[in-house]
Amino acid sequence: MKNLVRFLFVQFTFLFIVPAVQAQTPTPTPTPAIEDTSKTFEVRLPVTVKDKKKELVSCLESKDTKDTKDKKKVSVQCFTKNDFIVLEDGIPQEITFFSDEKTNPPVYVGVLMDTSPSTAGKMAFSKRAASDFLYTVVRLRKDRAAFMTFDNEINLIQDFTDKLDLLDKAVAKVKKVGSQTALYDAIWRFSDEKLRNAPGRRVIVIITDGDDTFSRADINDAIDIAQRTETTIFAISTKEGFLGAVPGVEAGTVKDKGDKYLERLCEETGGEAFFTGDIYALEKAFKKISEELRSQYIITYRPANQEYDGRKRKIEVQFKNKENTDKYRIRSKTEYRSVRDALK
Repeated sequence: MKNLVRFLFVQFTFLFIVPAVQAQTPTPTPTPAIEDTSKTFEVRLPVTVKDKKKELVSCLESKDTKDTKDKKKVSVQCFTKNDFIVLEDGIPQEITFFSDEKTNPPVYVGVLMDTSPSTAGKMAFSKRAASDFLYTVVRLRKDRAAFMTFDNEINLIQDFTDKLDLLDKAVAKVKKVGSQTALYDAIWRFSDEKLRNAPGRRVIVIITDGDDTFSRADINDAIDIAQRTETTIFAISTKEGFLGAVPGVEAGTVKDKGDKYLERLCEETGGEAFFTGDIYALEKAFKKISEELRSQYIITYRPANQEYDGRKRKIEVQFKNKENTDKYRIRSKTEYRSVRDALK
């Protein structure tokens, strides 16, 4: 009996005293969550250097041409990471990656050809130039090219490939023209769908002769998506021309609103616009684009301001050395908008 009483007393003590002690024991304060600061975004800048005569400055002398006159137009000068400084909103930034034409990542280029009604007389002319360009710009087993047409419809004729025969067939397939010009929609769609995740330098080359007449997007949308996907735009306007040089090209045409928009598209994405109408000048423009893509420097920097604040930030790439500043000119992307959608 005594053992039973002792057992019940112990159980009673355990049930009431132990919880009381536990209640008095302070609960540990939860460790505050540490914010992950390792996820940072960076901005990639293809950089082109030219001399005061606006001739390309290359790290390697061009060996693709037998024309000695063309060779003289390519200055030979190699720059390194330490030659450049990147300013964002006037503040120097940390350069995290640098490459030159020997070590540059591959090029992913989309050729977008206008097939609106006004291009009907120049179709053969534009197709030949586009095909020749694709042959010069694509290095087998490294670069990739795609071909798209735009009018009132946007058609991807050939997705990214390094197979020149497929690209040639894609260009040859173009026979008909549409009824309108959806240039900005074509830029938006190709940048967003095809270039967003391309593992290399992202480039669009546009061949067109007219204003946009059909897009839901406007020029600001086209520039914004190109900047956000780190796409450089080059444009060739076939509106300007010489009498009798090319069927469908009027003589003496001057730059209009559409041509000025093309210039803005290119300048704000780091590219260049060319205005021509004869086959020789067009081939020359394509050659310049191809040579530029070969000789670019790629500078990647980590913005000191890592906030996705949605505002536009101004970019300027400069030489550290005043002697280089006096001799050469730098062209690159001039701004970007800091949004989470931007590529990292």
